[in-house]
Amino acid sequence: MLVNLNEVLRDTLTMDYAVPAFNIFGYEDAKAIIEAAEELNAPVILATNKVAITHMPISILGRMLTELAERTHVPVVVHLDHGSDYETVRQALQAGYSSVMYDGSQLEFEENIRTTKSIVQLANSFGIPVEAEIGSVGYSDSNICLKSFLTDPFEAKEFAERTGVDALAVAVGTLHRMEEQTANIQYELIEEIQSLVNLPLVMHGSTGIRDADLKKITKTNFGKVNIGTAIRMAFGKKLREEILAHPEAFDRLDLFQLPMQAVKREAMHKIKLLNTHKYQEIRGKTNK
Repeated sequence: MLVNLNEVLRDTLTMDYAVPAFNIFGYEDAKAIIEAAEELNAPVILATNKVAITHMPISILGRMLTELAERTHVPVVVHLDHGSDYETVRQALQAGYSSVMYDGSQLEFEENIRTTKSIVQLANSFGIPVEAEIGSVGYSDSNICLKSFLTDPFEAKEFAERTGVDALAVAVGTLHRMEEQTANIQYELIEEIQSLVNLPLVMHGSTGIRDADLKKITKTNFGKVNIGTAIRMAFGKKLREEILAHPEAFDRLDLFQLPMQAVKREAMHKIKLLNTHKYQEIRGKTNK
């Protein structure tokens, strides 16, 4: 079922689970991730980033992903990741996305607040929640020249209060596109932020987080955990193996089968680490 972000995050501040947001790039990984969620009876977030919406227009992705969400019995959020401007967010909302992120983290503080408030107003007219970012989660790729800096807790508090966002992405030690699990999570900083901000927090760059730390994060106010590179590596490595093992093959539908299974296995692993598979049990207890 297609749901919005607030519906799956509402208990993450008080209960020990988080919901993974998997960056998807087409039908194959979206289908594999939904199959993983169905098998574990867990909610999941299908996120499309800048690379995905450059390759396939938002209007097409939106129709495909919302259709997939509506066909399943588990809660599925269709999310715009790192929306960079008003027009991109508007297109996502019109295409049926049930959650949007506006990323003004590279802007000066006041400009980030001003532009985020305009996005919140737009999204509210559609009844859709907004995620934004304060601080800046950088990239492990040195060729991507973006500012990277940890979140200031007091700025996070002011930003949340003045913008009215529903979820807040913060920088606490991860980087996007990490291929190894070597992130140094700043737990003292997390405690400071969550003592001042009463919103579900969002962790970006989570492929670089050790399994033990992912489990530990479920006990914090992080409700949404973004995972992209792990899924891409699972698909790409298995696809390479298939091509090398079958050099005469040219039918991509055949070649994609085992990579899709690899994505499903990786998604199931992350879902279990984040306790998302206990979502129905947890929600049942809170509704009694």
